[in-house]
Amino acid sequence: MFAIEAKDVRKSYKGGWAPALDGFSFSVNRNQISGLLGPNGAGKTTTINILCGLVKPDSGSVKIFGKDCANEITAVRNTIGVAPQQIALFGNLTGIENLRYIGRLYGLNDATINTRAQKLLERLDLSKHADKRINAYSGGMKRRANIIASLLHEPELLILDEPTAGVDVQSRALILSFLEEYRQLGKTILYTSHLMDEAQQICDEVTIIDEGKFVVSGKPADLVRDTPDCKKLEDVFLHYTGHAVRD
Repeated sequence: MFAIEAKDVRKSYKGGWAPALDGFSFSVNRNQISGLLGPNGAGKTTTINILCGLVKPDSGSVKIFGKDCANEITAVRNTIGVAPQQIALFGNLTGIENLRYIGRLYGLNDATINTRAQKLLERLDLSKHADKRINAYSGGMKRRANIIASLLHEPELLILDEPTAGVDVQSRALILSFLEEYRQLGKTILYTSHLMDEAQQICDEVTIIDEGKFVVSGKPADLVRDTPDCKKLEDVFLHYTGHAVRD
């Protein structure tokens, strides 16, 4: 059973000039870090929204651990954690206040929340900032806190949308090393990014999507080897999606 299995997914939005997803299929094996890569407007966000149950596909199927994302969303949500690109925290609350609030939304008791929050805050170097308001956090601190909030219920699948966007080198290194540790616990991670070098570094496999359609997938090293005149994943990405700027 795949961690994620999407088959022939189609989704159009009213007023859209083209389908957001146009027969898109891809799968993610358990216990791996998998990259979902594509230019702006390729369909990545729609795919994530469908996985989270926020959007229903017009047709096709999407399953997480065998559960249908359209019809079994309560069961699906119990197994996933999501760290969106936009910081999903309350700026006027402290770090620990945010985590306690979010933990209760997951149905966790206070003792469990405090234990897990303190462990994660320490691992992601935020324990000394737990009582500061989120508005006072740097960009890297907000990113790390955003990830912690998605992990309190110990999800089997972690979905990360641009988890290192706009962060400093030290925060990026800390986040990436933590993701590898989380995968080693037997968890699965779906990761989107525009940073091809980063994706090549941490992903076991990547899938490239463009114009709502599947383009290619495989291990980064295999894609580089098998694509003509390519020396790195960014070359592969440009080979398949072109050099035209996307808005």
